[in-house]
Amino acid sequence: MDMQIQQLTVFVAVAELGHFTKAAARMRLSQPALSKHLHNLERELGAPLLDRRRGGATLTPAGEALLPLARRILNDVESARFEVHSLEEMRGGRVRLGTIPSLSGSLVADSLRHFHDRYPAVRLLVEETGSRELVRMLAQGELDLAVIHVPLLPGDPPLVTTTLLTEELVLVTTVQDQSLGDGPVPISVLRGRSLVSFREGYELRNMTVAACRDAGFEPRFSVEGGQMAAVLGFVVAGLGVAVVPRMVLRGWPGLRGIPFAGSALTRTIALAYRKDIPPARTARAMRTTLLSTAAELGFATRDP
Repeated sequence: MDMQIQQLTVFVAVAELGHFTKAAARMRLSQPALSKHLHNLERELGAPLLDRRRGGATLTPAGEALLPLARRILNDVESARFEVHSLEEMRGGRVRLGTIPSLSGSLVADSLRHFHDRYPAVRLLVEETGSRELVRMLAQGELDLAVIHVPLLPGDPPLVTTTLLTEELVLVTTVQDQSLGDGPVPISVLRGRSLVSFREGYELRNMTVAACRDAGFEPRFSVEGGQMAAVLGFVVAGLGVAVVPRMVLRGWPGLRGIPFAGSALTRTIALAYRKDIPPARTARAMRTTLLSTAAELGFATRDP
């Protein structure tokens, strides 16, 4: 099989844009040349990848199966190109780091500062989103490293993980609100209360929902956000209480954290990368920086 990188690039462009003319413009190819690449790819794979229509295209079942694999291959090729061309003295290259929102302003920010001070020419690309999305992005080759929740779920891609920290989750409310006392409080105090939370897909939301259901009730969300600062800001505004890691309350003097009684809610955070591809030199340096920064901040770490 003589599948070419350009054939896959053309296929992904048409799949994403759904239009031959726009894909040809993105690729800087004539439409006949673009069509020839697609035809050759389909011939080599032995199946049609696109249903053609006037000016546009939709994916066939074979095309839908190929698209995530093609994206992964192209991302891996780009990573290999960066690795080959990065200089031994770390005077070039990049790091694509993903992080859950709750650590972007503390551990990750400190690590990025240390890394940039030492390797100022390395480009830092940071993606902040939920843990499940970060795992997907790692699997597709869109990230080099990611700070995620563990354990992984059945069916997740094979990743190498190193524990960064295990932290307590607390009920956060305003300093003025003394209705809950100083705790510890049972999960049942959340029954009927207005909760501020992350949107669906964020692990903190999933943990809150699971804890409430274990206690026999469904939580009632009043406001949903996507960033930790937004969630805490909504609590300050009196829109409800929230369940967050205790460490994120630093720098929020108007808020206080109340511990939970019984089996305290905790979460474990790890640094992850794909098992099947060794990290590039720049990513290895960032991994070392994250682990050393975690140690400086007093977080226990261990190698897998």
